[in-house]
Amino acid sequence: MPSLPKPRLRRGARSRTLAATPAEDRRPHVETIVGGPDGRELRWINLSGFDAPERDWLEEHFDFHALAVEDLGSRNQRPKVDEYDDHLFVVLQFARYDKQLGRLSAAELDVFLGPDYVMTVPNQPLQALDYLFERCRQSTELRDQLFSQGAGYLLYRIVDDSVDAAFPMLRKMGNKLERLEDDVFEGRSSEVVRDIFRVKQEIINFRRVVRPMRAALADLERTTRRYVPDELDAYFDDINDASERIWDMLENFKEAVDALESTNESVLSHQLNDILRVLTSISVIVLPLTLLASIFGMNVHVPWEGDIGGFWIILVMMGVILGWMLWAFRRRGFL
Repeated sequence: MPSLPKPRLRRGARSRTLAATPAEDRRPHVETIVGGPDGRELRWINLSGFDAPERDWLEEHFDFHALAVEDLGSRNQRPKVDEYDDHLFVVLQFARYDKQLGRLSAAELDVFLGPDYVMTVPNQPLQALDYLFERCRQSTELRDQLFSQGAGYLLYRIVDDSVDAAFPMLRKMGNKLERLEDDVFEGRSSEVVRDIFRVKQEIINFRRVVRPMRAALADLERTTRRYVPDELDAYFDDINDASERIWDMLENFKEAVDALESTNESVLSHQLNDILRVLTSISVIVLPLTLLASIFGMNVHVPWEGDIGGFWIILVMMGVILGWMLWAFRRRGFL
């Protein structure tokens, strides 16, 4: 069968890669925090990456569904919640500012949720996740507080902190819009065109991340009920409220940047009209002077030909016409 050689090629390629890799690089990057009261053990397992060592470790210690494990190794997964008999597989995306690219991008967080464990697998570093994990590692009090409510509550705190991390980025985005508005009305319209485009692109990227998350968070609230005590049902609804606030802020920012772009284009158009009005006024003012010079410059007999006094008479006429034109244009507001 033509499909049989493919698995052997992949296994061979992987074995050659592992043979050429130092032993310490082949170790799975797995960190675990264990807690829980009354002898009930709850583990928070964090995998910083998912390569061959992490896959082997996962297959050795857990019996997750094959489709969920396959989704871990794939890129550009859409936010979703897959419900299995003994665990949940959750794919979430959060906005993350990439300093190297200088723009917002989507960071994916894959989560396995079971009765006594929460496993997080981020494909990119998430500051909120790393900060909460390190705090749980160092603070026994915080660890007891989070782990005492069960796996569902721990997942809530992870997702809630990751969602709330968007608000500082939104505040910075709002400050940018305020500065751009000031720049537009202070006469720097031509300088802020690129900045308006960048902010608009950030809003578009942010909306692209948040839009599919809204449905996934609603599914998460429904599917985590078997892992969350009845008195904690309202917690995941709080995450949905925060997500809706983020979406509403992005909607307001989108309307604001569209209005700002339209206003900036109007200001630029008004400035261009002012320039064209001045140039047109100059052309009209110079037109009778050019006509007068052309008449007396014709190669025919004209009055005062060959008389130096005629030259000064023509200059006086030009001066009078010029003064009258300037007075008339200023009075009408053309200059």
